[in-house]
Amino acid sequence: MASKRSSPQTGPVRRTIVRTFKILVFGGLAAVVALVIAVVIAMASLPGYDELKSSPNGQMVRVHAADGTVIVSLGPSYGQWIPFAKIPQPMVDAMIATEDRRFYMHPGVDPIGIARSGMVRVERGRWAQGGSTITQQLTRNIFLSNTRTFARKFREIILALAMERKFSKQQILELYLNRVYFGGGAYGIDAAARKFFGHSADRFTLGEAAIIAGLVKAPSNYSPTADAAAAVGRAKVVIDLMRAQGKISAAEAASADPAAVALAPEPKQNSVRYFTDWALAQLDTLVDETSEPIDVWTTLDLAMQRAADNAIRQNTPPGTQGALVALDRGGEVRAMVGGTDYVSSIYNRATQAVRQPGSAFKLFVYLAALEAGHKPEDRVVDEPIDIDGWRPRNSSGRFNGEMDVRSAFAFSINTVAARLGSEVGFDTVADMARRFGITTPVDTHPSMVLGTSDVRLIDMTRAFAAVAQKGIAVTPYGILKVTTGAGDILYEHKVDTSRVLVAPYVAAQMTDLLQTAVNTGTGRAAQIGRPVAGKTGTTSSNKDGWFVGFSSGLTTGVWMGRDDAKAIPGLQGGRAPAQAFAAFMRVAVAKRPTEAFDTEVTLPEWQLEPDDEAYFGQPDESFVDENGIGREEAAPAPREEDAAPAGQQDVQAPEQLDEQWLNGVLGRQRPN
Repeated sequence: MASKRSSPQTGPVRRTIVRTFKILVFGGLAAVVALVIAVVIAMASLPGYDELKSSPNGQMVRVHAADGTVIVSLGPSYGQWIPFAKIPQPMVDAMIATEDRRFYMHPGVDPIGIARSGMVRVERGRWAQGGSTITQQLTRNIFLSNTRTFARKFREIILALAMERKFSKQQILELYLNRVYFGGGAYGIDAAARKFFGHSADRFTLGEAAIIAGLVKAPSNYSPTADAAAAVGRAKVVIDLMRAQGKISAAEAASADPAAVALAPEPKQNSVRYFTDWALAQLDTLVDETSEPIDVWTTLDLAMQRAADNAIRQNTPPGTQGALVALDRGGEVRAMVGGTDYVSSIYNRATQAVRQPGSAFKLFVYLAALEAGHKPEDRVVDEPIDIDGWRPRNSSGRFNGEMDVRSAFAFSINTVAARLGSEVGFDTVADMARRFGITTPVDTHPSMVLGTSDVRLIDMTRAFAAVAQKGIAVTPYGILKVTTGAGDILYEHKVDTSRVLVAPYVAAQMTDLLQTAVNTGTGRAAQIGRPVAGKTGTTSSNKDGWFVGFSSGLTTGVWMGRDDAKAIPGLQGGRAPAQAFAAFMRVAVAKRPTEAFDTEVTLPEWQLEPDDEAYFGQPDESFVDENGIGREEAAPAPREEDAAPAGQQDVQAPEQLDEQWLNGVLGRQRPN
């Protein structure tokens, strides 16, 4: 019987198959060896666990108001690092159920997940489902970019396998939960918990954990602050996944209601940002550069800030800008409004704008005169004066003859201010302004006594605050302390009360003049039912209106005008700015005890015929042009139709003031 023989073709085919099989086996072994070598090399190059815990990509700054409320959060937020032992179990379960259900079973890469992702890719023609494990996502977050290339994916796999060899599952979860991005600038569960729920991550509820876990897939789409309905819908999907995987019971799933989760209110981003922009600019000089999250604790009083915002919005004339700054006794900035709308203009007119202060600058003229020996009762003469060709006029166009210093200040008599400035020396007045905190250049032309040098509102306010503090220098500040996220103090402000600018009796006499100006003079619209001292200012052509004053330990400055310095019909320091001051101060000092000044209110001479702003709404206008040169033309004649300050009856301008008329204006009873 003939033996069986293979066909001539069988041998070569079989050899080819065997050869191919051997190539595949050896190739596969070589690939495995190469993979192992790559993983070993990657393990050696991986940073240590403590190094991976550090926070990269910028610094998070949380700004707190005086009551501790977070008013602004800036930069990427990493919150506090939460150790795995303190992470609530619902948060761990929700994240695993949503992002990597086989987390505890795979070596860093999930073959089943990759296969499923590949099948979807073939079916749909595009990548529609991720196959990345939590470990892969972590390596991408720390070491790689989000570009979708095979080279990046290969590096991701190598690093994921290396991390699984170097770190435990708990360490990987701890890193992931503290580093993954949840939207809104929040990295890690603690930052997300504080941003969205207002508390730390160590006390998550099931509903909160489901919302947070649902954010990873698409932080911008499912953010509860951007789209609450989408966030709740996604959270319900997470809860269903947790129930399906046995992480929670059906009863727990039914009781969890993401829609009932209370969200932390978003901090206001309008006028408060004028303050935070100003305060945070000082951080570089207060603390050494650091990359860790910090908390900045400020002096801002939120109730006062709201009152300041309302006062400026409600009293600033249409088409005009307004600014307000309020300082407490030690220089604490309690409120700051830099404009009528931060969203449309971030320019801070309280700290950056430089404008002529008009008669508000007379503070320094009279301080210099009082320090030189003048007293409020001293006699001066309101008459024409010529100083090197400069002949200032009063806004009434009249001269009142002999009067006392108190009356001249109360009714903002320009000629007397010029005479006093000439007497003490214009250099002395300029030095006084600089002594009290004016940081802008002060000229020494004679017209400077009427406020022709540009100043900042915050500087004028600090000057008045120093008078309120009996001549002690006041330095505005907004930052109380700076701490790390763990509470360690990096900086703490200390108030300096050692600098004496003028003797206490000089400050007391100046307060006498200032309170008289409010009670019977140009600033009567600033009255708030308790002792107030202050001064108005109105510049030529009504370009600027000022009121700066103090009461009950709080000093407030208000400025109004246009950014282009164009004239504003009817803008006067004794009207809208004084009214805004009063509207703010009524709220700001409402809970403070009423404080009397060192000197009682002394009425000016009743025989004096005041300038028109005092009783009829005309401005205490400084007749100087934009270059500070005095104008020769007479002031406009007073108009009978001009209204008196707010809350007063319109009155017809009398030819001469008499005691009966003054009694009526001041609300005094006529003597029997």
